[in-house]
Amino acid sequence: MDMFWLITIVVIYLGTVGYLGWLGYKRTSNTLDYMVGGRNAHPYVLAMSYGATFISTSAIVGFGGLAAVYGMSLLWLTLCNIAVGIIVAFIFYGKKTRKMGLNLDAHTFPELLGRRVDSLFVQRFTGLVIFLFMPLYAAAVLIGASRLIEGLIGIPYEYALVIFSILVAAYVTFGGLKGVMYTDALQGTLMFIGMVFLFFFIYSKLGGVVKAHTALSGMESMVPENLRAIGHRGWTRSPEAGSVLWWVIYSSIVMGVGIGVLAQPQLAVRYMSVKSDKELNRAIGIGSLFILACTGTAFIVGSLSNVYFFERTGKLAIAAAEGNSDKIIPLFIADAMPPWFSYLFLLVILSAGLSTLSSQFHTIGTSISRDFVSTFMKDKDKDMLATRLGIVFTIILAVFLSIVFPPGIIARATAIFFGLMASAFLAPYTLALYWTKLTRKGMIAGILTGFIAACLLFLFVHGTEAKALGICNALFGKATLGTGKWPVVDPLIIALPLSALVTWGVSLFTKVENQATVEKAIA
Repeated sequence: MDMFWLITIVVIYLGTVGYLGWLGYKRTSNTLDYMVGGRNAHPYVLAMSYGATFISTSAIVGFGGLAAVYGMSLLWLTLCNIAVGIIVAFIFYGKKTRKMGLNLDAHTFPELLGRRVDSLFVQRFTGLVIFLFMPLYAAAVLIGASRLIEGLIGIPYEYALVIFSILVAAYVTFGGLKGVMYTDALQGTLMFIGMVFLFFFIYSKLGGVVKAHTALSGMESMVPENLRAIGHRGWTRSPEAGSVLWWVIYSSIVMGVGIGVLAQPQLAVRYMSVKSDKELNRAIGIGSLFILACTGTAFIVGSLSNVYFFERTGKLAIAAAEGNSDKIIPLFIADAMPPWFSYLFLLVILSAGLSTLSSQFHTIGTSISRDFVSTFMKDKDKDMLATRLGIVFTIILAVFLSIVFPPGIIARATAIFFGLMASAFLAPYTLALYWTKLTRKGMIAGILTGFIAACLLFLFVHGTEAKALGICNALFGKATLGTGKWPVVDPLIIALPLSALVTWGVSLFTKVENQATVEKAIA
């Protein structure tokens, strides 16, 4: 790799990002600008910001690497991301959220839920959950970006973590949501261009679509025994119905991430950043195309990397990456692609990581400041200072987690956070938008039920987390209390329906506390 050209390209890129962050800072004059970008974002900026926030290094590096292990079944997640994460999200959640946020003067996701039922507890609890658990997702994104930087230019992993974190902190801390969305638009555009190039390159490298897929189908007999035992039937086939792998892919990955996106606070706030429904409508097509190009390419390349590595080294992709699925995509890019594409893809990953992390840190900072700390303070003018301090603390925590997390954690950490957010907030959020009989007690009961159920299932039933944390073993002498298929069924499958049932049931038997607020919210 020519370090002169690499450094030149990166410096130009960082200079552009820095300028956009400065532009956001100059155009941020009050809390409204900092929290929701002044509610006047352009539809292209909205679509690119939403997509770039949604699709991070965890999707490209983490889930792309997982596709190398599990196969093209992950393309169902791409379909779910478009159908649910874009179309359903913008039409059925975006428009209602925008209007309700404006009517209630809400600036954050927790504030929207809290003001809908006149509950400071809802706002504080939701903000605290986001502050405590979103660093898990942020760490996954940091790991993905840092692993690629390590693989492409040889910077030690720990150094890459620190450099990348400082870069994000520089513009999100001062530029607010305007700075975040301006840079997201640039980064999303680069991501789209880079992934389209990668899509055509992988097929060109392997002799065309038919030859590449035929070769991958012919490798079915090479599926490792440990994967075959849990239902793996080849990289171009769905796992055996009802098998362990079938539940992992469709409950944890497709459902957990595909449905969980609807309750992502860093995405919900995007709906409140535009001035009318027209911008949301215009953003749907752009966002759908973006998701298709980025996630579809990542999953196809991950799966087909097995063909490339087998033809080149006689090993499957996971073996070539020494058992760490998080290293597969970086290794493939470094080994298979020409140097100029490595430069481009480095910018793609920098963009994917920066865009998602900036939104995560902005959301975490506003959650701990506006939704928790400031609710106890009389001086509301210190929101931005508290937000910036919260961002700095969160970045330090995310870096620490990125160092101590085990290999292959990116996709799992992402699915855990998405599932937890959906379990706790999706049902109350949906009913808050569409049901006038939702009560304060119903929302509180639903949020607590979903959150507690998900946490208990992660701690004591879901095998991966229960075994890793060891609390179940310490208390009951078992790695998990689950039997049969329950240790591989994602907690979302149980916790989300429970939350919905409790929210609805409690609301039916209690009275709406403030009818005037309901009428104002849906006006």
